[in-house]
Amino acid sequence: MKQVQKGFTLIELMIVVAIIGILAAIAIPQYQNYIARSQVSRVMAETGALRTAIESCMMNGIEETDCEIGWTTSNLLGDGGVETNQDGLVVTYSLDDGTASIAATFGGNAASAIRNGGTLTWTRAGNADADNPPGSWSCATTVDASYAPPGCESEAAGG
Repeated sequence: MKQVQKGFTLIELMIVVAIIGILAAIAIPQYQNYIARSQVSRVMAETGALRTAIESCMMNGIEETDCEIGWTTSNLLGDGGVETNQDGLVVTYSLDDGTASIAATFGGNAASAIRNGGTLTWTRAGNADADNPPGSWSCATTVDASYAPPGCESEAAGG
């Protein structure tokens, strides 16, 4: 009886490793871009929810220092504000002219592509704003345009 050797040749194994390497070289950067886009969208949604609390405080005449916005700390923000006990988040508004601003600075566990100086800002048009209806909110971000979510204009160079 003749014994037959079973298994893979070295060439077959090298081809499989090469294919896995090529797929990884394509997939990893795409996955990192996906993560950065989803984190910007997440911060947009988290900070966008604060608009309702700010509108409520403004409508009820509650001063900025007394307004409870109900913020839960985010691990994607860092470096910044003190009003919210969250580094990287600054909320301001004025009862006099009806303007408001929510500014979030990416940091903490945010992807490196958006963390270095990336911000997302919600701005409320004031009572005397000739360009926008009073009380309307707009979103802008300084992250690269490829990471900016729909409905949030990118102010980054080339964006």
